[in-house]
Amino acid sequence: MSIIKKSVNDFIEQLETEFKRNANPEIAVGQKAYMKNKFEFYGIKTPLRREIQRPFLDKKYLPSKKEIQKIIKTLWLKPEREYQYFAQELTYKYVKLFEKKDIELFEFMIIHGSWWDSIDFIASNLLGEYFKLYPKQTDKYMKKWMASKNIWLQRSAILFQLKYKNKLDTVLLVSIINSLLGSKEFFINKAIGWILREYSKTNPKWVVEFCKKTELQKLSRYEALRLIK
Repeated sequence: MSIIKKSVNDFIEQLETEFKRNANPEIAVGQKAYMKNKFEFYGIKTPLRREIQRPFLDKKYLPSKKEIQKIIKTLWLKPEREYQYFAQELTYKYVKLFEKKDIELFEFMIIHGSWWDSIDFIASNLLGEYFKLYPKQTDKYMKKWMASKNIWLQRSAILFQLKYKNKLDTVLLVSIINSLLGSKEFFINKAIGWILREYSKTNPKWVVEFCKKTELQKLSRYEALRLIK
């Protein structure tokens, strides 16, 4: 497929045409059920979706950085979940061009159409890279998100360091986890266990010691120590 991008609207409309052309209502039923009926789907499985997306993510067809916010917000508010999957992958194409103000776009993506599948990509890929570029923003937004009582902002705060390995800020992570101790929210406790389990690949001793002295929920503790014999 050849793409001649004339405008932001053309880019979006051509993507929409391709998604609709490849829709499979039978698959969509199962996808919708898997996501607890929270979203509509075209019924496009991931391998096919990525094949459809490939030309749109080709460097020679990418929109300019200044057009991205409009494109992402437009796609993000569409009912079919495939648009959000594409939008977050499109955003990642600009990872080296992130600007300080882009945190506002990431917050928009977190609090609209919120569910674990989008949050986990945004946190570990977009936020993770953003806070490396703008570390002075970290404290401000961690405080804001933890005070928000929004579980998806809080899950993002837990998981943005997921790929940091030995660069992970344990002082910050401890502060975030401690502020959430006692939470009964599944997605929070699962995320706590996940970040600790991932860090256990880098520093298992630290994770074991932290779990010993911290009153974690059973789910968090189980997930944190799952890889440690």
